[in-house]
Amino acid sequence: HAPATRRDARARRRRSRLSSASPATIMAALADMDLGELKAQLAAVEAAVHAKQTAAEGAAALAGTIKNKYSKLYDRVSVSAVHACPEKGASLIGASIVVGGWVKTGRVADKGALCFLEINDGTGPVNLQCVVRADVHAIDELKATGTCVVVEGEVKAPPEGASQAVELHVSKVLHVGPCDAAKYPIAKKKISLEFLREKIHLRTRTNTIAAIARIRSALSYATHTFFHDNGFLYVHTPLITQSDCEGAGEMFQVTTLLGAADEATGEAPAPTSEAIAAKRAECEAAGEAVKTVKDAAKAEGGDKSAVKPAVDAMLKLKSELAEMETAARKIGGIFRDENGKIDYSRDFFHEPTFLTVSGQLNAEIFACAMRDVYTFGPTFRAENSNTTRHLAEFWMIEPELAFADLKDDMQCAEDYVRHCLNHVLKSNRADLEFLSKMYDKESLARIENVAQNAFGRVSYTEAIEILQKAVAEGVKFVYPVEWGIDLATEHERYLAEQVYKKPVIVYNYPKDIKAFYMRLNDDDKTVAAMDVLVPGVGELIGGSQREERIDVMERRMTESGLDPKEYEWYMDLRRYGSVVHSGFGLGFERLILFCTGMDNIRDVIPYPRWPGNCT
Repeated sequence: HAPATRRDARARRRRSRLSSASPATIMAALADMDLGELKAQLAAVEAAVHAKQTAAEGAAALAGTIKNKYSKLYDRVSVSAVHACPEKGASLIGASIVVGGWVKTGRVADKGALCFLEINDGTGPVNLQCVVRADVHAIDELKATGTCVVVEGEVKAPPEGASQAVELHVSKVLHVGPCDAAKYPIAKKKISLEFLREKIHLRTRTNTIAAIARIRSALSYATHTFFHDNGFLYVHTPLITQSDCEGAGEMFQVTTLLGAADEATGEAPAPTSEAIAAKRAECEAAGEAVKTVKDAAKAEGGDKSAVKPAVDAMLKLKSELAEMETAARKIGGIFRDENGKIDYSRDFFHEPTFLTVSGQLNAEIFACAMRDVYTFGPTFRAENSNTTRHLAEFWMIEPELAFADLKDDMQCAEDYVRHCLNHVLKSNRADLEFLSKMYDKESLARIENVAQNAFGRVSYTEAIEILQKAVAEGVKFVYPVEWGIDLATEHERYLAEQVYKKPVIVYNYPKDIKAFYMRLNDDDKTVAAMDVLVPGVGELIGGSQREERIDVMERRMTESGLDPKEYEWYMDLRRYGSVVHSGFGLGFERLILFCTGMDNIRDVIPYPRWPGNCT
């Protein structure tokens, strides 16, 4: 083997010398080779060329498969699609692609000859580094953070030791949307979430809000796939309603009457009661005059021609009186009824209407005819609260299951939550890891804990006993623990985090702290209600078996201060073919809070609404 080894060493040295030699030197060196070695060298070169050509063709073919279907304007590929290719995009090396996005950072190098742009198009948390030479495009037009660019170039391997697997060497700039760096509010430096809430229209450019938006989208998709795959019907419930599902009275009113109030500024003052009384007296006098004229006309030889003028005069006075009485009921441009209350017969819907606080009651209509259904849409609460857990507009997921009791309801809630979390762990792990690193180091572990572990079950009464035992052993709670209380967040989190160390479902709550539609248990003290409690958050889901007995329903409504006559349609579901059914509601933003580890609910909804803010 020694001669072969020495021969290989000589060949390597020769190749090394040839790599930097002139063509004439190369030809002279080749002439010195024996025929066998020359053929071997030629075969090696041909193999290398073939390998490179095959790789380039494969990269080009791969690049063709990831082009955005609806971006034929540029034949653009997304940044996330580049990184998703085999070997973190290295399989694209040699291919020519077009990418578009916004500059996160721009760094000038080689005394202005080069610019390194970190570009992101919102499809993922990882940027793509693009190298632009000054002879391709003016660097000053590209380097500012916030600039929108569309560039074409070749995917290449970065220098050894670089963090990214690939970079794009730009050969052509197809679009530039300039950004004035001096005025752009979303600078490269760290920005507070409070400040971003004042820049709602730009905050999606930040890594944090973009990651939350992608997680929100993934959870929405997971919601629909879970219910679709389990045979649920998706129902669109109305946003405008006359029903207060929660009985809280904190509802936004929908009316068209306020425009009339604004228009009433220049109107004449309403008639006084004295003027109306005087006009009424005139009408009565005119009525007496008509009677007198009619009696005279009936007499022999009476003048009948005076009757019509007298009647016309009386009718005119009555019309004026009616106008005065109507005008007197118009206060500030809004008409009132005889009792002084707003006359809603003049409103758009002819009755008081509100933005919904829940789609549950409407979903029940479909569940009582088409079995399992769900609704997923915005709900509204006019609660004057500025806490980190309250919004005026938020989204609710509300399934209703026919032929199902509380046990079925609890199992469905558990399966739904675990499905969503497993989906987002698979599809958005990079986003979750980024948020965990930046905001809550324990958030990713909590998600995995909830996704992987079966939920516990404990009755409300047992939960109170556990909490009371904890108090006796020295645990301090802000709110006292006794049977009949509505569990506070501190109680819920203690059960989930300290006792069960995983999600737990508390069921059979006292009837006095739950809604009228929840089924009364045989003990006449509790209802078949349940709350899903998770570590780090507390209550995530609230649900119940619905009351299907009409007599019990009427009694519960009366106890809750509701008039059964206003819910006749809801009662009809019990009168005509009543069925055992159950359901639950999940505040979508709470699920996103749990997944992202964010502290403020205003950061996990695209356009947060709270008292004093509707930007």
